[in-house]
Amino acid sequence: MANLLKLRLGVSDDPTAFQPSLNDCLDAMLQQADMLVSDMLGGLVAAVSPNSPRRIASFQQPSTKLAIQSLAVNTKQVCATYKRELTRLVYEGGGKEQVNAELLRFEDLRLFEDSELDQSIEVARAQQEVSSAVDDVLPALDALMSTLLGWRTIQPGLNPLRPDVFVRALQSTLAEHVPEDHVREVLIAPAAGLLGTNLRRLYKELAEWLRSSGVEPAVPVGGRINKGSGASGAPVVDSMAKTLLTLDRLRKLLAGDFDANPTGQRDFLHTMPASMSMLQDMKQVDVLVQKLEKRPKAPPPPPVDMLVEAEAPKQAGPRLGHQLGEEVVRLMFDNLSLDKRLLPQFKGQLKSIEPAVLKLAEGDSRFFSDRTHPARQFLDRITQRSLAFSEEKDPGWARFLSTVEDATAWLTSKEVDAETFGELLDHLQEQWTEHDQFVKQRREEAARALLHAEQRNLLAQKLATEFTLQFGELEVPDFVADFLRNSWAQVVAEAQLSCADGSDDPYGYRALVDDLTWSVQRSTATRGRARRLVQMIPGLLAKLREGLDRIDYPPELTARFFNNLIVIHRAAVHEGRDKVSQAAAEAVEAEESDFNQNLAAVNELWLDHQESQDSGFIDSDALTTEHVASPEAVLDEPPALVRTGELRTGTWVELLVKNEWVRAQLTWASPHGTLFMFTSLQGTAHSMSRRTMDRLRTQGAIKIIADRNVIDEALDKVAKAALKNSLKSGPEPK
Repeated sequence: MANLLKLRLGVSDDPTAFQPSLNDCLDAMLQQADMLVSDMLGGLVAAVSPNSPRRIASFQQPSTKLAIQSLAVNTKQVCATYKRELTRLVYEGGGKEQVNAELLRFEDLRLFEDSELDQSIEVARAQQEVSSAVDDVLPALDALMSTLLGWRTIQPGLNPLRPDVFVRALQSTLAEHVPEDHVREVLIAPAAGLLGTNLRRLYKELAEWLRSSGVEPAVPVGGRINKGSGASGAPVVDSMAKTLLTLDRLRKLLAGDFDANPTGQRDFLHTMPASMSMLQDMKQVDVLVQKLEKRPKAPPPPPVDMLVEAEAPKQAGPRLGHQLGEEVVRLMFDNLSLDKRLLPQFKGQLKSIEPAVLKLAEGDSRFFSDRTHPARQFLDRITQRSLAFSEEKDPGWARFLSTVEDATAWLTSKEVDAETFGELLDHLQEQWTEHDQFVKQRREEAARALLHAEQRNLLAQKLATEFTLQFGELEVPDFVADFLRNSWAQVVAEAQLSCADGSDDPYGYRALVDDLTWSVQRSTATRGRARRLVQMIPGLLAKLREGLDRIDYPPELTARFFNNLIVIHRAAVHEGRDKVSQAAAEAVEAEESDFNQNLAAVNELWLDHQESQDSGFIDSDALTTEHVASPEAVLDEPPALVRTGELRTGTWVELLVKNEWVRAQLTWASPHGTLFMFTSLQGTAHSMSRRTMDRLRTQGAIKIIADRNVIDEALDKVAKAALKNSLKSGPEPK
């Protein structure tokens, strides 16, 4: 293999002389794409040579040899394809077209075709090859790239040069130049291994160049590196020691292939679930158990001829399905036990619930394939609700834990089926309803205030454009022009929204724009102007005060605006004959405007005092840059970082509010995505604009705790464990 070319970007003796930008780094790496591919192809050619020490036995098949020879002959075209795909993926943030170990979803497996499953395994194997090659040098590069991206903490998931980007480009390149699927599956992992060797050197040189140029690395989140999200990615060593799980078997389990019943569902008609409405208190466990024991039992199976039974072939499918189902449930609960977002007392209750779920899964495979299954919903609800608490001393924790403990005791019943979990979930919801109704009412009140504010701000932006065209080229002082575009546009918008009959200008606030601009024009020589100003000014000032009071305009800004306006008017009334007043007016006009960024800027929305109080609005102007995530208060960022605009309702976060960390859930986002509201389980609202949220994320003052259901994440980790087993084992017979 040819020696790897150095970046040759220089090692700076003076770090302040030149500091590379993010684009400089991306360009430097993309320039090495041809070399990466050329060296990789050289390694593949050596692997098919009969006398080469690098000979690979699996490459000796005629179709594989022919494919490698074709790639070598068309090296120039292959390099061009790889560079094109790599450039696209790098500048699009890495792309997510292909399934890999990080994106694998438990629920999606049953939809996979055989070819898609094989491809996913091969791509994951390729990513494993590259990741193992660069593992020692990647953290340093992630820290430096995070700085160039504007982050103060390390965000490996946002690095546009992360290893999986290079693997995806390789996959796309092979798909274009190697038409046979089975040949691509043979080539991709060894090719990725060759690619990873050179990529490691490039990562190392790029990091050295950035450091020598004065780029400071970002700091680890919470003082820890590569720890993953709250749901720990650490393998469950004991649970995985003798597992039967592979992707193919897991897919068959989800599809019901192992069910003894062709429908994949257990017949529950023989049971008669006890109504939870009969229970006035979850403490009445003994009464309920007695009722469950009196349920009609299923009729005994008909007698079977022992000789026929002995001669019948044994059905391996259902037994294997039972073992796999038990394995999935066990691994799911093991993953939950390792989830650092769940408090220890709650994990103890989950451990007690595990036997009931195992018993259910024995005869009801819908638990694995149906997210609406009552048992899945029961687990979803209690785990998601538990995320509201960061410590066991939090208000409301004892009451929540008590309801879960009662549920656990009730699940020790001998009859455990889907209806059992459904009834239990209904009763739990009744236990939580009173508190949830209170929280819901407060949340809806805050959401109404925010929605009204967004509507007013959007209308104000439209009005601001109209006002700018209206006074056009007139000589209007800057502070008056900014006041009209920002503050007064809010007044007119509020008047229009609050008018029930739909009038365009119910209080005359819009018509006032012409009078105000005329009163402050610098070159107005209309005869009798002074007399008209004397008559107009009192009413004009009164109307201005009335409008500003409607939007609860800040008193200090009100006083400043009127002081400046009165100075301008005084000089206009004297028509320039009073030198003192004229000089004062000229000084006011020359001052920098105070009204250009205070209200309704394009990227920041304004709320009045009452709206801010109702919604717990956090103003970006009040933020300081000193607040950075502390190791005591913040959980690590999930591997797949979620951007602000992608946050979904239901996401749990921790916010740094007044120097205290608060656990809250995203409960509302405005229709235009300009405002977001987070609510704690106690009903306290914290709202902010998109701009404020971005700043908080950058400063490490807002951290995502969970953007998906905890149970879904635990099952996804089961799928990833199955993928790891599939990487170790060969393909299974179809």
